[in-house]
Amino acid sequence: MSNPGPSLRGAVDLSGLVRRANTPTPAPGTTPPPSGSGLVVEVTEATFPQIVELSARVPVVVELYAPGLAPALGAIVESYGGRLVLATVDAQANPGIAEAFQVREVPAAAGIIGGRPVPLFVGTPADEQVRQVFDQLLQVAQQNGITGSLDPNAAPSAEDDSAEPAAPVEEPLPPLHQEAFDAISTGDYAAAVAAYKKAIVQNPRDTLAVAGLAQASLLQRLDGAVADDLRKAAADAPASVAAQLAVADLDVSGGHLDDAFARLLDLFPSLDGEGREAVRTRLLEYFEIAGADDPRVAAARRRLTLLLY
Repeated sequence: MSNPGPSLRGAVDLSGLVRRANTPTPAPGTTPPPSGSGLVVEVTEATFPQIVELSARVPVVVELYAPGLAPALGAIVESYGGRLVLATVDAQANPGIAEAFQVREVPAAAGIIGGRPVPLFVGTPADEQVRQVFDQLLQVAQQNGITGSLDPNAAPSAEDDSAEPAAPVEEPLPPLHQEAFDAISTGDYAAAVAAYKKAIVQNPRDTLAVAGLAQASLLQRLDGAVADDLRKAAADAPASVAAQLAVADLDVSGGHLDDAFARLLDLFPSLDGEGREAVRTRLLEYFEIAGADDPRVAAARRRLTLLLY
């Protein structure tokens, strides 16, 4: 069992998959689970945006499985009485979702809290271990104001296709966080950046707003960019700070933190003062996105410190 500890920070961003599905965004507070019924729903790339939106109100567990291996977490999730929702995903039929969570083997489980991915475990751990991980997921959700639930008694049965899905009972996100989340869901990254900046002005110790600002800023920089063009520009101008920063953004957005860190740290010694400051600032943003508990961040931070001093 791999359990690095739930965290709202991560190099994976789910908004790209949301946009790729090209699904209209329902009004806040009206989105039911996308398919199936009750607390366990089968999700595809087309319906994934709805489960991401639902995660702003109740923590979601995503179970990725392979054909021939039935999902196994339903009973445990249902035992939490509506405080968790399980989204089951056929990873083979929905490779975009597996890619978004950087899943290389199945079965695997991840969480979504407020639209952000939380790595959970790979394989099939014992029920007791699974419950420990789910308990931690709920603690993280509570710390971030996501304490809603679904009413399991009102949830329709699998045999009753005519019944209405259970409505979420929600505790709202802080207003500026909700504003940023809604903006990201619609691709308005400038508005998300502005909302997170306001949140930080109101509370400079709002670490989630700091991490959210870093992620929204990265998405804003990459919005409309073409990956092949960015990589060609970097290859043609290996000494260009701007070109290398752009490719590093691309690597981070795809979860390739090691590549981004190595690119910028290898470039760092050859730069002048202005270039070094630009790289240092960008690396600090990446550290916020990935989180201090990521071992790749710790290694890169040590190397950056050595280069600075």
